[in-house]
Amino acid sequence: MKAIKASIVRGLPHGAHLNACDNSGAHLLKVLSVRGHKTVKGRATSAAIGDYIMAAVVEGKPDIRKQVLPAVVVRQKKAYKRPDGTSIMFEDNAAIVLKDELGNPKGTMVKGPVAKEACERWPAIAKIASVIV
Repeated sequence: MKAIKASIVRGLPHGAHLNACDNSGAHLLKVLSVRGHKTVKGRATSAAIGDYIMAAVVEGKPDIRKQVLPAVVVRQKKAYKRPDGTSIMFEDNAAIVLKDELGNPKGTMVKGPVAKEACERWPAIAKIASVIV
């Protein structure tokens, strides 16, 4: 995984709900944990754009519901700054469901824009993204 240059505010705490913006069969995801982040003892981790998370499927097709799946956050409502000084924020919180740890997405298409920082870190997501902001 590549490092992100932007100073992204961690706007998605443990337990936050995300839309699944791909055609994997999931509709609503719940953040369970953020992989690869260390915090103070007793503090729950928070996710930001480009983070690899483990998420539970709250709503979706019956065969995929109630499963814990890996996902990558591609949009967040909380504003963050890029190195050139621009401030970026999206209308909703969204993630893409993955089928393995290498970053290969489970779906074949993405609905809505994807943050540039997530595409830099996950090239397989960049391939199927229709709009990169």
